Amino acid sequence: MKLQFSARAENEAFARSAAAAFVACLDPTIEELTEIKTGVSEAVSNSIIHGYGENPNEMVTLECRIRAGGKVVITVRDEGVGIEDVEKAREPMFTTGKTEERSGMGFTVMESFMDKVEVVSRTGEGTAVTMTKQLDISYGL
Repeated sequence: MKLQFSARAENEAFARSAAAAFVACLDPTIEELTEIKTGVSEAVSNSIIHGYGENPNEMVTLECRIRAGGKVVITVRDEGVGIEDVEKAREPMFTTGKTEERSGMGFTVMESFMDKVEVVSRTGEGTAVTMTKQLDISYGL
């Protein structure tokens, strides 16, 4: 599945719901579904707030794929400002936003709920965050 939507804060909920609906065919647990939705929410928020500075004229891309054995791969991509230092950005409490408004925990949250988080970014070209989650597909068997 591939979706593109404008970089508006209200589309974060749309992206969460779309990802959840896409993986529903695997019969995930409520916990797995919540973890996927939270990871997507954080990645989309980062694109909107940090990638584009909340410019609703820009687009965010959400791609979801199901791999063999119940592995879910989700990529959130923007063509925004990019991240100058990805390793620094992944540190807990680091934010490029106003510290009174942002906790700097986005990547930490993604990493705590997903099995793997990869970040590829180029300054001035944008960022792609790819999250992988292995679902327990034996749950319903």
